[in-house]
Amino acid sequence: MTDLGTGVGDGTRAVRAGLPDPVKHEPALPGPVFAAHYHLPGEATGPYTYGRDENPTWNGLERAIGELEAPGQDGVETLVFASGMAAISAVLFSQLRAGDAVVLPSDGYQVLPLIRAQLEAYDIKVRTAPTSGDSQLEVLDGAKLLWLETPSNPGLDVCDIRRLSEAARARGCLVAVDNTLATPLGQRPLELGADFAVASGTKQLTGHGDILLGYVTGGDASAMAAVRRWRKIAGAIPGPMEAWLAHRSIATLQLRVDRQNATALALAEALRGRDEVTGLRYPGLPDDPSYKIASQQMRRYGCVVSFSLPTRARAERFLEALRLVDDATSFGGVRSTAERRGRWGGDAVGEGFIRFSVGAEDPEDLVADVLRALEESAR
Repeated sequence: MTDLGTGVGDGTRAVRAGLPDPVKHEPALPGPVFAAHYHLPGEATGPYTYGRDENPTWNGLERAIGELEAPGQDGVETLVFASGMAAISAVLFSQLRAGDAVVLPSDGYQVLPLIRAQLEAYDIKVRTAPTSGDSQLEVLDGAKLLWLETPSNPGLDVCDIRRLSEAARARGCLVAVDNTLATPLGQRPLELGADFAVASGTKQLTGHGDILLGYVTGGDASAMAAVRRWRKIAGAIPGPMEAWLAHRSIATLQLRVDRQNATALALAEALRGRDEVTGLRYPGLPDDPSYKIASQQMRRYGCVVSFSLPTRARAERFLEALRLVDDATSFGGVRSTAERRGRWGGDAVGEGFIRFSVGAEDPEDLVADVLRALEESAR
C-alpha cells in the first residue's frame, strides 16, 4: 500500500485512502469479503481466523480512515464498529473502571445521558460541564478520561482541543474527541493532542444516509488494544457490505464536504438578517461565538447550521413547507435534512430549535427554498 505522507491535498488523500497496492487484473477497491470463518489448518496464526475478530474489508476501511485522521503518523490504529454509539461505548467502557471519574460535555449528543446512567451503575463517577469556554477544565482534576464533543451537537459550541488536551495530559488523564460533526477534513484531534478520535461514520464521513458505522482512531497501543478487546467482547462489528460502502463513499468526501460547507455558510448568512430567526449558530460565521477558536483548530466548519423560530408551531410549519429538505434526523448526507430537535427530548433546546444539515444541492436552490418556507410558515 502506498503511503501518501503529508504532502498531498485532501481530495487526493480521500480518493486513494486505504487502497491496496495495484495488482494486475485486480480491482482498485476489492469487493466485500463475506466470511464468518477462514481456512485455518494447524496453529491458529495469521491475520484472519474468525469473522468477529478481523475482516479484510474492515481493514481496508480502517487504513483509509487512519490516513485521514492522522496522515503521516506512525503507530496510529483505527477500529471500525457497527455504529457511532458502539464506538463511543467501546472507548468509555474499555478505559474506565469502578471508582474512576470521567468528564462529559453537558451539552453533547442526546444519548450521553443514557451513557451516564450506565457508567454510574458501574460505580464510575461522571462530571459534566458545557463545551463553550473550555468549561470542562473546571471539573478535570482527578479524572481518568475527558470526553470532548466539538463542535457540540446540536448547539455548535467549540472548545480548544489543544488547551484541554495539554491540561488533561498534565493530570494523567486521557482525552477522546467526538469528531463526527467536523470529520477528519475539518479537524484532526490526534494532531491537537487527543488520545482518541471517535466518530459516527453514519454521518458526513460516508454521507449518503444509507449505512450505520462508527470508528475509533488512537495512537496509544495499550489503549487501543483495550478498545479492540471490547469490540471482540461486545461483538459490535460492522458488516462487510457496510464497510465496503463506507470505503467507496470516502472517495468523494472532500467534494461533498467542500460543497456542503460552502452552502452552509451561504445559508447561515442568508438567515442572519431574518427577524424571526434567533440563536443562529454556525462556527464559520465571523461573528459566531465559536469562530475564533474554530478558525484556529478547524480547516472546515461543518455542514450543520442551527437556529430557532419563535414557536413550535412555526418551526413545524417551516419544516412542512420545505421542498428540497427532508424532515429527518441525523446529518451530513448529500440530501439536506432538518428537524425540530426538541421532539426527541434530551437536548437543552427550545421548542422552536431547528438543526439543519446542508446537503449537496445547488446553493441558490437550497437558500431560496429555505427563505420561501420561512415566508410561508409566517402565514
